Amino acid sequence: MTNILLWVGGIIVFIILSSIKQINQYQKGIRFLLGKYTGTMEPGWRLVFPIFQSYRKVDLRVKAVDVPNQEAITKDNISVSVNAVIYYKVKQAEKAILEVEDFFYAISQLAQTTMRNAVGQVDLDDLLSQRDRVSKNIRDIIEIAAEPWGIDVINVELKDIVLPEEMKRIIGKQAEAEREKRSIIIRAEGELMASTNMAQAAKMLASTEGALHLRTLQSINDISSDKSNTIVFAVPLEILRAFERYNTDKKLLPEEK
Repeated sequence: MTNILLWVGGIIVFIILSSIKQINQYQKGIRFLLGKYTGTMEPGWRLVFPIFQSYRKVDLRVKAVDVPNQEAITKDNISVSVNAVIYYKVKQAEKAILEVEDFFYAISQLAQTTMRNAVGQVDLDDLLSQRDRVSKNIRDIIEIAAEPWGIDVINVELKDIVLPEEMKRIIGKQAEAEREKRSIIIRAEGELMASTNMAQAAKMLASTEGALHLRTLQSINDISSDKSNTIVFAVPLEILRAFERYNTDKKLLPEEK
């Protein structure tokens, strides 16, 4: 009799020890009794009796899904290849197990389809310059679709946008043309400002007696600082005008006589 009790006690202890399951801090356990969901197990040691009960662990940490390159056509009919990464976490463990067969695979497939659709709704310029807005649109669509699965989509980031080689050359030519356009405009604005200032300076020099002569001497003084330069002395206009007046007066004298 004693031996039977020992055997029974040993079997009970063995069943209890084998029924102890550990749920880590970053996990939750979904318990089933005869195939029926009976509750969620919190972190720690929990009893799950074999044969009658079973359980599934669900990782609650943030997961990163690398969405492979997807061929898509933008709104302006340009073929591009886009890849992205999605960050999400399980918010309700029971829904992630009961509502979808494999939530990791489901999120990956949903992201690929959504990314192709989102790229097809924008032009190439918007896709290249407004990645944040496109990423937000993809995130919003995935979050709405994944909410019944108990999944919270944290962020979606477009990693790389690959363009055809011909399109890269066209974009490079366009950028070069834009830079040349800005350069010509800036040069023209500089010429306009310089001509305006020179006209004002010439007007002031012409209206003041002796100003042009002083400016000429100052220019000669500036040039003479470098001995390698050759100075050609320019006769001031006032002297030439004086000679003109002298010649005019000389021609008028005989007529007056």
